[in-house]
Amino acid sequence: MNNYTLAFNTPAESGDSIKVDLLNVKKASLVLRAINHKLRQQVLKLIDEQKKITVTEIYIKLRLEQSVASQHLAILRKAGFVNTERDGKFIYYTVNTPRIEELNRFVDSLLN
Repeated sequence: MNNYTLAFNTPAESGDSIKVDLLNVKKASLVLRAINHKLRQQVLKLIDEQKKITVTEIYIKLRLEQSVASQHLAILRKAGFVNTERDGKFIYYTVNTPRIEELNRFVDSLLN
């Protein structure tokens, strides 16, 4: 067992143990934290309403500093909640709907 695994004993009759990969738990928590932020939720809502939008349009419409908008978009991109598409010098953001659906299924399974 390494520092990134937590093992639990199961009932004596099975003799097995349950191993939890803590590195994956940490990665999953970062994905959940990415969407559990009011400003990032506003950004996602704006992108969804506009269907396709640039960072410039985002920071103007939400009255943010460009760097703040870019940082939050980077977090959303890393978590897989937005997709990017380059068109010349512009990068357009769209909502990754399948990823949002995946998140909903995960949260439902966690709570039920």
